[in-house]
Amino acid sequence: MLSQLSAQKTRKPGERLFCLLLVLGSVYLFWQAYSIAGFSELSSAGAFPMAASAVMILASSIIFVNTLKLPAAEGVRFIYHCFPPVVAIIMALILVYAVILENLGFILSSFLFLFIAIQFLYRRSVLTTLSITLLALIVVYIIFRLVFQVVLPEGIVPERDIIASIKALWR
Repeated sequence: MLSQLSAQKTRKPGERLFCLLLVLGSVYLFWQAYSIAGFSELSSAGAFPMAASAVMILASSIIFVNTLKLPAAEGVRFIYHCFPPVVAIIMALILVYAVILENLGFILSSFLFLFIAIQFLYRRSVLTTLSITLLALIVVYIIFRLVFQVVLPEGIVPERDIIASIKALWR
């Protein structure tokens, strides 16, 4: 893998912009780390984040300069190679999920999102997709709602009533 990267003689579409964004992001992280405690002491709270972000600035700058030297690859299109339709579809699903989450609630919107995404990506029987979706949703719900007690959007499913009924069974 490393030999493939070092043997790369062309630059893919969007690579210069991505490398520039890495440099700018690293500078921003350094600024945020500096705002923790400044250059007050080597043992201050911001010392390690500043050192890590300084290494990020150095590495991303070297990569950016090397990328500027490379010629553009021929016959490579951004939409096809860097942003294929499957990525656009999943991003659209995530956007729809974010929009409907508050109104439908966590359980129903997550079920719909997981079912559609798994069916689209995995392409197995509806029963298999339904099983995977329910298992994943149950595990996520138990971990976040019951173990960590994260308040999730309730929406149209009367979640509090269901939890109260389940707790009443255990009494």
